[in-house]
Amino acid sequence: MPSVSTYLRLASLVAVAVAGPASKTDTAKRATCTVDSVATASDLSDCTDVVITGFTVADGETVTISAAEGATVTMTGDITFASTTSSGPLLTFDTTSIAFNGGDNTIDGNGPDYWDGLGTDGGVPKPHPFVKFKGSGTFEDVTILNSPAQAISVGTDGTAVVSGITVNNAAGNTNSLGANTDGFDVEGDDITISGSTVNNQDDCVAINGGEGIVIEDLICIGSHGISIGSIATGKSVSNVTITGNTVTGGLYGLRIKVDATATDASVSDVTYSSNTVSEISEFGVLITQSYPENDGTPGTGGPISGIAFTGGTTTVSVDSDANTVVIDCGACSGTWDFSDLDVTGGKGSVIDPNDAVISGGSF
Repeated sequence: MPSVSTYLRLASLVAVAVAGPASKTDTAKRATCTVDSVATASDLSDCTDVVITGFTVADGETVTISAAEGATVTMTGDITFASTTSSGPLLTFDTTSIAFNGGDNTIDGNGPDYWDGLGTDGGVPKPHPFVKFKGSGTFEDVTILNSPAQAISVGTDGTAVVSGITVNNAAGNTNSLGANTDGFDVEGDDITISGSTVNNQDDCVAINGGEGIVIEDLICIGSHGISIGSIATGKSVSNVTITGNTVTGGLYGLRIKVDATATDASVSDVTYSSNTVSEISEFGVLITQSYPENDGTPGTGGPISGIAFTGGTTTVSVDSDANTVVIDCGACSGTWDFSDLDVTGGKGSVIDPNDAVISGGSF
């Protein structure tokens, strides 16, 4: 009869056999992966901890960070893009439930090599967008420097929070060479952009589609302000909160712009609260359905409803030759509560709200 010790050894062997060895996949998914070149970024699908060190991306190459779901991605050095003939995006983050922290490092797009005052409308071909946030999760604490054209596209497919981002295209002000350098172009649902700074020559933020979007506590310098749109055919934006932002300088403060030719489009339920807008040279608040004109012949295929300035005073101060508020509607409706909008300066307002009824405010 086998001894007790023999039984114990057999039981131990059975337990090991049942449990089996750790799979290679499990081991790989616990690994830390280092990205220090384009090549090392090519396959991160099993990496849950990605460290991006400083490196330069050569002409003709792009980078995609596509790690395991829930991965932590951290930058410890700067990424610099050489002048390139590649189209954008040049750097894409495409990970579900990512936790990306740029560590206050810089992603440099080498913008002066492209800038010619024409933006994406002509001249030197310019890769755009420069950086793309896809997937879902958090994206924080990085500087986007000198983007060739549009800086960041936020096109996530799940809840996303973008915070502590600096878009610095101030160098593009020299000789007015920077153009179409949007800070954030946004299209998606459940997106929050907060606590960030944009210094550029076009929209600080442009929301082109989606719902459940919050834009809060941004500093926009010399930009075209915070925009919804332009809204094109088939696009809709709803349930947007724009709060606590500071917009200084530039042509526009706060805009809603729907393409004059748009159909099957809409903008609804947008609330502005506690924003500060100053030193605007053209339009403090512009709501138009005649884009690309500011105040022209509005279309009717992209109705606007539910616009409010409530929940905290939004102050708008414009230069002497600017309009404080312009509303140019062909298909607007509902009661718009402007009780928390305070405007000063400028040459007055132009209000053509179609079927919308504007309550409160003094223009």
